Amino acid sequence: MPRPFPKRISQIQPILGNVALTSHYMVEFGIHQKTLRDYLRDRGMDSRYVTETMGLLCSRAQLPGSGLATADIVGNYQGVSEKMAHSRIFTRMSMEFYVDNSYRSLKFLEHWMEYIASGSTTGRDRVSYNNENYYYRMRYPSEYKSDETRITKFEKDYKRYVEYRFWGLFPISLDSTTVSYEGSNILKATAQFHFDRYVSGQSRSINIFNRTDNDRDQPPSGTGNRGLGDTSGGSTSGATTADGTISFGNRFNSILNSDLVSQLPKSLFNTTLSNNQVEKGYIGDRII
Repeated sequence: MPRPFPKRISQIQPILGNVALTSHYMVEFGIHQKTLRDYLRDRGMDSRYVTETMGLLCSRAQLPGSGLATADIVGNYQGVSEKMAHSRIFTRMSMEFYVDNSYRSLKFLEHWMEYIASGSTTGRDRVSYNNENYYYRMRYPSEYKSDETRITKFEKDYKRYVEYRFWGLFPISLDSTTVSYEGSNILKATAQFHFDRYVSGQSRSINIFNRTDNDRDQPPSGTGNRGLGDTSGGSTSGATTADGTISFGNRFNSILNSDLVSQLPKSLFNTTLSNNQVEKGYIGDRII
């Protein structure tokens, strides 16, 4: 065996100088059930708020984790115990949200969970929420699970990224939120989400058509990879420009000028924003 030799700085720097940063990500909720969308809209959360604003208010998210359940197999080899996988297990995921001064982000989480347990308010024997005989009855999973929620983690150049699409996602708990007279801080809400499974890589219809789904690096010759934020498949996340970067669209102009942004920490923002930065979604070192 040859003796080890230390690596030169020139060999190490290209590797350690290209590590990913935690502050560049995008969350996009997608709810396709009309009854759930109507339920949330009646309480002040329209489809645009759910798909766009809730993602911008997500101050902390988690890339999903998973594991494999195993079983011990004995008998194939004398005196040897083997371990083999039989199921894939997905862990729950936590997200933290800024609460806007209309409390709609908090209401979104609260009423999504409320809808899941509101089966007794429908049908012939429905009971009002304010009735003393009210009881909880769970709705069918197909009525409240989201199959279109995505988390995209990307870098400053907008060209390198990984996307996760969640199947069967719904909130299972909303943590209690502390308020206090001792100080005035930004109010945040934390929720835990369960999901049945996730798919790593682009999963929109245009990606499947171009065969760039599931983290495949290059499309076949003659097809165009529009990259992150492609709007051909109905995405509201943005579009890829000619130089391969992402443009998030003019919707950020109204968001940056809203009362919502004024509540966020000033450390998130640059002192000035050029039109080009607004178009590309810059807020300080954070990409929205």
